[in-house]
Order: sequence, then structure tokens, then C-alpha cells
Amino acid sequence: MNFMKYRIVYLAISALVIGVGMFGLIKWGLNFGVDFTGGASLEYKFEKDISTEALKGKIEEGGIEVTAIQEISGGAYLIKLQTISQEGRQKVKSILESTSGGSVEELRFENVGPSIGPELIKKTFYALAIATGGILLWVSLQFKSIKFGVSAVLATLHDSLVLIGSFALLGHFFGAEIDFLFVTAALTILSFSVHDTIVVYDRIRESQKRLGGNMYELANKAVTQTMVRSLNNSFTIIFMLVALVLLGGTTIKWFAIALLIGTISGTYSSPFVAVPLLVTWDELQKKFKRT
Repeated sequence: MNFMKYRIVYLAISALVIGVGMFGLIKWGLNFGVDFTGGASLEYKFEKDISTEALKGKIEEGGIEVTAIQEISGGAYLIKLQTISQEGRQKVKSILESTSGGSVEELRFENVGPSIGPELIKKTFYALAIATGGILLWVSLQFKSIKFGVSAVLATLHDSLVLIGSFALLGHFFGAEIDFLFVTAALTILSFSVHDTIVVYDRIRESQKRLGGNMYELANKAVTQTMVRSLNNSFTIIFMLVALVLLGGTTIKWFAIALLIGTISGTYSSPFVAVPLLVTWDELQKKFKRT
């Protein structure tokens, strides 16, 4: 099958998805959680539904500033506050019990100091830079060409931008947060994406040694031979992540969604971003040599 015939279409689809995500990122930014900003995150379960506006008003009447209140599911509410003491924690629970008129069950409490935020952001960028640099160096050395390494890194950058843009939109419309688990998911996605890319690249290299031919034909053959394997591998992961999103609970919901987005993006980017970039680079390189 002639996959590379439509490589401009594949790259245009990627550009559109990234563009929409970057629009959301510029317009609304990311919804950073307490891991980055500092503060308290409390999750409570009520016996009956209650207005989030009423909860916010009652807590602020008690002299406690509320950052956000989000209704989750099953009568559970996530309340984000400034950093509070144990006395403040008990005060919040008392206010909630008096407001709801019944018992309140505390499901989760996290209190993060503000100094952790900037340090975590710095380490996140360091980790991404180290991972990207390592991928570039390793792939370039193994395939003895910088174009393989750069194309693979651009594909992983594609997946990172898709994930970040998606969470800018999800954060605005559904309250998704950027936290420790998001950073873990972002780094995991890098390894997953480059894994599939290397499988295709390795098939290109093997065919080149055995049969020869130009990069366009070799890429088409490699993508055709590895497509079923990549889809089977990805779908087993996707099914598991969908189950986690639906049944895993609120604590890991957005982590599972981040991995799901990254898995889908990584499955797409290996044959339809990394390989088209490699083929385009090879064609341009030969064109410039002729001139």
C-alpha cells in the first residue's frame, strides 16, 4: 500500500490537531494542580447533592479562600484551597457538614507547599530535555544518520504537543489538572512513541541492506509490514487505559486519560509523522545534492 503518497495529508492532520491545542494553550493556559502551585486539595463525599456555589460561599464565609470546587461523581466534590493547617482542615469539614445537613466523608487530603511548584516545573523541563537529547543521540548513532534521530525526536515532540494542547482544552472545559502524574505520563509517552518509530526504522534499514531501493519505496514497505503489529500492540494498551478511565476512580482518571491520548498520538505519529518526515528529508537532501 502506498502510504507515503498521502504524507502531506498526515502532516496536515497533525498540524491541525496541534494548532487547536496551541490555541487552547495560548487562550486559556494550563490548569496547574497543587503539585505545581502549592495549596490544599480536599475530596469529600456527601450523602446528597449540593450546589458548588453554596459550598464555596459557606467556606469563604468561614474565612478560607477557595480556589475551585468541582463536582466529580457519586456525590463526591473536589475542593481546592490555599494551604491550610489541620485546624483549618477540621474547620472546612465542619462547615461542609453544617451546609449539607448530614455526614461528610473525607476521601482525600493533600497539602503542598508553594516552594515545590517552581522546582517541579524546572525539573520537568530538565527531564524532557534529557530524554529528548538521549533519544536524538541514540537513534542517530544506531541508524548512523542524523535524519533518523531528528525525525524520531520531531515525532515525540508532536506527541508532547498533542498531549499538552489536549490538556489545555480539557483543563478549560472539564477541569483537568497538570500534576505529578501528568509529568509521569508525558515521560512515559516519549518512550512509547519512539519505540514504535524504531520498529519501523529498523525495518527500513533491514530492507535497505537486503534489497536496496529509494527511501520512498522502503518506507512504504516498512509501514505496510509493521502496521498490523503496531495496531495490535496499541489496542491492547488502549483497551486497558479505557477501562482505567471508566473504572479506575478519580485519583488516576486524568493520568489514564493522559496515557490514552499519548498512546493514540504515538500510534499515529510513528508511521504517519516520523516516517513521512524521514522520506521528505531524504528527498530534499537528494534534490539539493543534484543542484
